[in-house]
Amino acid sequence: MPRLSQWVSNSVASARAVLGLLLVLVTVTGCGRATAPPAPTPTDFGGIVAQLARAGISVRDVVSGDAGCPDPALGPTAIAFSASGLDQAAPIRMRVYMFRNHDAWERLSGSVAACARSYVTDPSNYESLSPSPYVVSGQGPWPSAFAAALKSAFVAAAGSGD
Repeated sequence: MPRLSQWVSNSVASARAVLGLLLVLVTVTGCGRATAPPAPTPTDFGGIVAQLARAGISVRDVVSGDAGCPDPALGPTAIAFSASGLDQAAPIRMRVYMFRNHDAWERLSGSVAACARSYVTDPSNYESLSPSPYVVSGQGPWPSAFAAALKSAFVAAAGSGD
């Protein structure tokens, strides 16, 4: 009889090994079904400042809620700041309007230019960028290296734009 019990013992061990192998294969197969990574989401103001710093632009004098005009829809989205760097030696006052998502950006981004009339000193040199879900604006003209770095940083910060 020792042979029968040995055969049963070996069969149970083999069955456990097969079940374990099947479990591993199912797990690995499930992991292999992953699709493309999710699209990057827009960053917060701290992330924007980090992107600007990487691009060579420094930020200071930050004021949250300063839309530059009395528009109640823009106030909660706005952050005023001074920026300089690259070929922009003197700090310039700018504002970023950070909308919740692309739909809000579509609804409200057009009102930023009207608001800017309250704070730009020379409307013919008004500058802005609009990578969804942000609008960044300020008095221009922005020098070329500064403008390019600003655009690059805000496009990177915007991620997929929603």
